[in-house]
Amino acid sequence: MIVIQEHDPDLYDLVQERNLVRQYDLLTNCIEIGLKQGHTAFDKYTLWALNHVAVANISQLGGRFREEPIYVGNHKPPHYKEVPELMDRFIVTIHENWFNWTPTELAAYGLWRLLWIHPFVEGNGRTARATCYYLLCARAGTLLHGSRIVPERIRDNREPYYEALRDADRAWEEGHLDCSKLESYLAELLIAQLSEQ
Repeated sequence: MIVIQEHDPDLYDLVQERNLVRQYDLLTNCIEIGLKQGHTAFDKYTLWALNHVAVANISQLGGRFREEPIYVGNHKPPHYKEVPELMDRFIVTIHENWFNWTPTELAAYGLWRLLWIHPFVEGNGRTARATCYYLLCARAGTLLHGSRIVPERIRDNREPYYEALRDADRAWEEGHLDCSKLESYLAELLIAQLSEQ
């Protein structure tokens, strides 16, 4: 059972908002588990679960990697046959740099790379922002509280977010891994979140 946005936009928006609430509850559980089990708790099953909840009743393919081409504005994500290996490399990079990168560096990489790969048919942004927050909290060693968390703040003002993503894309196209602009952006949002507790 799914709701199609064009057929019933009001119901679609309602389902999407309820899914975000459920996704945050699941995300909180995942963070608590990650805090207890350590950096290797982060895996593709966590991502599948976060995506499935984000797109429940609006996509029938939630919680699994795409097996078809997808297009996102000017960004052409990798061929779907590359997605499983790219996702394995993504998770390995997170694990290998857990203690080398700061919480905001790790979160910026996670957010950008997941969006660059675009592994799901639907809900990539919601899943990437949830992943970003998971990485911020788990790497910081605590569930970070505040009146509005980083993913909500990203949704409030998306243009700096898009520009920082484009900057990381340009660096990657030139053969460099550089998420510094996105990391600075996330650091500002995190400071704002923590200051409004």
